[in-house]
Amino acid sequence: MPYPSLTLEKRIDAELCGLDATMCVYADDLRGHVVERGADEPFESASTIKIFVLGCLYDRAEQGKASLDEVLTYEDRHFVDGSGMIRSLGPGAKLRAGDVATLMIICSDNIATNMLIDYLGLDTINAFIRSIGCGATTLHRRLASDNWGEPLGTITPRDMGRFFALLARGELVSPAASAAMRAILRQQHYNAMLTGNLPPYYTDAEESGADPDLIYTASKSGSMDACRNDGGLVHTPYGDYVVVLMCKDFANKLEVNDHPAFLYGARVSRLLFDQYLALEGSFSLT
Repeated sequence: MPYPSLTLEKRIDAELCGLDATMCVYADDLRGHVVERGADEPFESASTIKIFVLGCLYDRAEQGKASLDEVLTYEDRHFVDGSGMIRSLGPGAKLRAGDVATLMIICSDNIATNMLIDYLGLDTINAFIRSIGCGATTLHRRLASDNWGEPLGTITPRDMGRFFALLARGELVSPAASAAMRAILRQQHYNAMLTGNLPPYYTDAEESGADPDLIYTASKSGSMDACRNDGGLVHTPYGDYVVVLMCKDFANKLEVNDHPAFLYGARVSRLLFDQYLALEGSFSLT
C-alpha cells in the first residue's frame, strides 16, 4: 500500500503539532509555488507594520511629495517606550527622514516610527498600503506608551508576503527604491524566528568566512503581547523566496529568546529553507 505524500504543507503541520498557539504561514518561492497555512488570518501587526511606513516614505519621495533628505526633529510628542535608539539622543535631535526610516527598521525604533507617521500622515500611509494591493492591512494609530493594549495595526501573512514579493521583483515603488529598501531590511537586527535554525555558517559569515551575499535575510519582525511575527526575503544562490510566520493565542507573554513562537517558527523556516535549496530554487518538483 503506497504511503501518502509527505508534502511540505503536511511536514509543517507535523512540526507545529506540539505548539500550544496559532501559527500561520505564507511562503512563496516566486516561481509559482505558494505554501499557505492560515494566510488570510488577521493578526496584530506589532512592528511588522513599519515596512509599510518605509514603503510609503519611498513612494512619496519618488513622487516628489517627500524627501529622504528632509530634516525631521524629535519632539516630546514623539516619545514612546520600547525599542529604539533615538530616545537616547533626547528631544531636539535632528535626523534626515531616510536615516529615521533606517532606524525604524534595523532596531525597530518606535520614536522614529512616530516621527515618520507625523511626517507622512496616517491616511497617506494607509492609502499606500491599499495601492500595493494589501487590502487586509491597516495602520490604526501612532505609538503611545499608555495604549499598548490597543492594536497598533492589523495585518495578514498574505499581505506581508505580497509586500516582500513586490520588493524581490523590484516592483515596490521602483527598482531603485526596492533595492534601497531591501538594503535597509537586510540590516534588521531581530530575525530569530526566520534564522534561528539556519546553519550558523551562513548566518554568521563574518566569523565563518562564508560569502555574506550567499545566504541572507531582508526582513522585519514584530512582537507584542498578542503576537510574535516575522517575515521577509531569504536570499540564496538559487534566488529569493518569501516567508512570513505569525503566531498568536500563546500563554507566555514574556519577551524571551526561547519563546515557543520563535522555536517553532525557526523549525518551520528551516523546513522551507531545506526544501528550497534541495530543489534548487523551488518549493515543489512540479
